[in-house]
Amino acid sequence: MIVGLDIGTSFIRVVIGDVDENGNVSVAGTSQVKSEGLRNGVIVNIEAAKNAIREAIEQAEQNAGITVSSVFTCLGGMQVSSTDSNGAVAIAKNRGNTREITAQDIDRVIDCARAIKIPIDRQLLHIIPQEFFVDNVSVGINPPIDIMGDRVVVDVHIITSSVSTVQNICSCITRSGYICNNIMLKTLAATQAVVHEDELDLGSIIIDLGAGTTDVIVFIKGAPVCTASLQVAGNLVTSDISIVKGISVANAEKIKIESGCCWRDGIEVDRQVIIPGVGGRAPEATTESEICDIIQPRMTEIFEMARSAVMHNSKIKQLSGNIILTGGGAQMRGVVELAQSVFRTSAVRIGMPEALGGIEEDYRRPDFATAVGLIVANKNSEIQNSGKKKKVRNAPQGKKGESGLSRLIKKYF
Repeated sequence: MIVGLDIGTSFIRVVIGDVDENGNVSVAGTSQVKSEGLRNGVIVNIEAAKNAIREAIEQAEQNAGITVSSVFTCLGGMQVSSTDSNGAVAIAKNRGNTREITAQDIDRVIDCARAIKIPIDRQLLHIIPQEFFVDNVSVGINPPIDIMGDRVVVDVHIITSSVSTVQNICSCITRSGYICNNIMLKTLAATQAVVHEDELDLGSIIIDLGAGTTDVIVFIKGAPVCTASLQVAGNLVTSDISIVKGISVANAEKIKIESGCCWRDGIEVDRQVIIPGVGGRAPEATTESEICDIIQPRMTEIFEMARSAVMHNSKIKQLSGNIILTGGGAQMRGVVELAQSVFRTSAVRIGMPEALGGIEEDYRRPDFATAVGLIVANKNSEIQNSGKKKKVRNAPQGKKGESGLSRLIKKYF
């Protein structure tokens, strides 16, 4: 069994996957509980967060009929940052003759690329190859093992996170009674569940519309070239409704979920919406179009900021793949049409996790993309370390048996 734990600002989601010896995953159980002790994706109350995590995992355990001992989790938000680096190594010749490049040579060039100065309050989360060169000739994103050459160069994307944030997440999970096996970037996890290989190769943008933050990752030629996080997200939409209509945040959230739409032209039937009264004030009636007039400007701002971050950080000139929307915000009506308008492309879709089999179908929603992606991304590690209650790592880079983006990711703790 392998467990994906997505600790979000509004909800904690858990997916339990059953992995067979061939690496095939079937979902055995899922759960979703309201988050406690988090603000904008950051843990601010260890005790409250611990209790919410325990409740979520226990619910998933009951649904799956098993006992969980360890989990894989993720993080995102403003505590994550990224940069690009490169490394180069010479291939020692064998008796004066050029020899084949080995896995050890790939490890050496990756280690060379990671030799950058990282502030003491940050730690390395991922180092992901973007492109390999052998004797100044590009060989793509796959490690050039067994190729003859004198010199290997690699461009990499390095993702770091706040040390205290990682420690707080691990502390919450440990206090809940579980082992934290691994922590990865949440958009990278979601990518594993909802993005196809051809979309990665063509160049795609994954936007996770969360409650506390909006996280973005850009892929070009199969490798990440940009990661960004915005502090404008779903909670601000709820806040806007609350302020304009003079109602509680809880009631505003309910209206957003039940009647919210962020694309005015998409409202075919302008249904009535009842605004609850506050402090003895009588309830009042409004319409979905009036609610949309509150929501659409804020959602437009979110997409415009995401587009600006992508243009500034990745220098992308042409998008041949898709814009893929995940997270709870991707469930709002009109979100695809609004994204198409802002990004000026029709290539926008909702990131729905593919069917993995099993008795549960609740996970086939964009808000479960990260939790599902965690079990997909880490299944090889779990197979290799089954029965060992210790921290696990992905298989070494370039090893056979890995597929897709998984073989590009090398984690350090």
